[in-house]
Amino acid sequence: MIWKRLGALLLFPVQMVYLVVKAAVCLVLPPKLRDLSRENVLVTGGGRGIGRHLAREFARRGARKIILWGRTEKCLKETTEEIRMMGTECHYFICDVGNREEVYRQAKAVREKVGDITILVNNAAVVHGKSLMDSDDDALLKSQHINTLGQFWTTKAFLPRMLELQNGHIVCLNSVLALSAIPGAIDYCTSKASSYAFMESLTLGLLDCPGVNATTVLPFHTSTEMFQGMRIRFPSLFPPLKPETVARRTVEAVQLNQAFLLLPWTMHVLVILKSILPQAALEEIHKFSGSYTCMNTFKGRT
Repeated sequence: MIWKRLGALLLFPVQMVYLVVKAAVCLVLPPKLRDLSRENVLVTGGGRGIGRHLAREFARRGARKIILWGRTEKCLKETTEEIRMMGTECHYFICDVGNREEVYRQAKAVREKVGDITILVNNAAVVHGKSLMDSDDDALLKSQHINTLGQFWTTKAFLPRMLELQNGHIVCLNSVLALSAIPGAIDYCTSKASSYAFMESLTLGLLDCPGVNATTVLPFHTSTEMFQGMRIRFPSLFPPLKPETVARRTVEAVQLNQAFLLLPWTMHVLVILKSILPQAALEEIHKFSGSYTCMNTFKGRT
């Protein structure tokens, strides 16, 4: 037993070096992308914003069927028609992911009408965009129910069948604000941090589940209606991401089976700085970059 533990201890650093070298090689060599032609993809919040672009991107890359969930039928219907025009089978269901009973009911309807879901994209989210003392209690609860608990319900609804099939992928459209919060969006930052912990735990829990994986995407500010009015001090240095870029990189990450994706790559620097700088220095960075006051002009989706 002692020799076995000693061997494992000596082998561990070798494994770490191998994995780092392997990752470096993969950055240089052209990657082999997963074939999506047999996948049924469900996108929550799929009627507009990043969700609509995700539906387009999955269809463009050959997904077999696209299923859209959302709360606004007009947007869902428009996106569904657009995907069908691209030659991909598409269906929509009105569903509030913050409502547990509704999620389970619509998940059953999807299985009966469309078939098994093999890629679940948890994209639906809301933002209240106010400080704690200015926030409405019901709005705060709504953020937590949709942004965080909604992922519990959708994952519980579809993951068991993925495990049976040994084929599945859980995707979470998170935010860099899960790692670095800002004032004026306390509901959103809190819910996204919880969502990040959920996905990190889920990803580790799936290590022993063959054929089932997870991807968490943490993008910087993206130019969608949801964050309309948000202002960055140096937009030329830190331009907002385009939703189509986030969608493209997200689908690529699924095809590469990438567990975590920060967008853009410069966000890795932010994570490193948070790990080594004192709090006073981080506060000055927030003030200098304008993230301290970026929500002062927030309007949100109209």
